[in-house]
Amino acid sequence: MANIGSWVIDPMHSEVQFKVKHLVISTVTGSFQQFDGKVEVTNEDFSGSKITFSADIDSISTNNEQRDGHLKSDDFFNAAEFPKLTFESTSFTRVDDENFSLKGNLTIRDITKEVELNVEYGGVADDFYGNTKSGFTVEGKISRKAFGLKWDGVTEAGSVVVGDTIKLAASVQFAKVKEEATA
Repeated sequence: MANIGSWVIDPMHSEVQFKVKHLVISTVTGSFQQFDGKVEVTNEDFSGSKITFSADIDSISTNNEQRDGHLKSDDFFNAAEFPKLTFESTSFTRVDDENFSLKGNLTIRDITKEVELNVEYGGVADDFYGNTKSGFTVEGKISRKAFGLKWDGVTEAGSVVVGDTIKLAASVQFAKVKEEATA
């Protein structure tokens, strides 16, 4: 019963990143600075958990203000019209002691597609303040064009400026919500 209940993402101990090929020869890494998520755990081993996640598009950062502005524009995410990307799980299946398969619906620009992500379970531990934490590493790939992020550029030499495949990588820590004592 220790793991069963609600868990919320700990943004101070979590990061959500993406990687995309630039000019086919190098990789640009970006991240979302504002995000939240929740896990509703019904089984002690976390299998079958219901997972929700959202990220604020306006918090995107690639360490380049001009590029960040372009990503927030209608060429890509259109942060003004679609301020969040969201994910809602449809299944969370244990593969082995340390790994899960996470399937769910990812919505970007009001386009929803089913995605499958690989999740590595880091375990459960208590912190110095008596909070119970759990850690997970999430990885996967999506096509940006499938979600309406269709901007394309081609150099004079014919190289694609931005690749279609986006690698997703998140290292997330969740804190178990303490249940209120009833009198």
